[in-house]
Amino acid sequence: MEHLIIFFCFAITLHNIEEAIWLPQWSQKPSKFQMAVTPSEFHFAVIIITILAYLSAFSYLYFPESDLAKWIFIGFLGSMVFNAIFPHLIATILLKTYAPGLLTGLLLNIPINSLIIYELLENHLIIWKELIISTVIIGIILLSLIPLLFKMSRKLCPYT
Repeated sequence: MEHLIIFFCFAITLHNIEEAIWLPQWSQKPSKFQMAVTPSEFHFAVIIITILAYLSAFSYLYFPESDLAKWIFIGFLGSMVFNAIFPHLIATILLKTYAPGLLTGLLLNIPINSLIIYELLENHLIIWKELIISTVIIGIILLSLIPLLFKMSRKLCPYT
């Protein structure tokens, strides 16, 4: 399982790098899928989200008996699978333009996170109910956190 957790960190890092490079400019086009965000706002938020993902992964790795660590980690796994589909895939289809993060979402996040989820289910370390509830809760937390991180970035770095 340790190597799979490292792959999770690798996948989310590459996904967030792809977004950090192209999403701020992409977000400047009017869209229902993305509010306009500056590079500094997005970079600040994506760094914090990446740190939280790493903390969730390593908390589960070092404290596998902790239900809270497990639930947060599987919530991240499920949220990142869902994130590859909505908004990235849906936005790409509906806007007829590439949504940054789609490639790494489809080629890394979905297969790697799905493999980890499969292994956790096969080894009876989680049940579907935990996965679904954790994904919903962590997804809501992350979606709520992103605008707050953008706001924090504007307060901490007002001139960038």
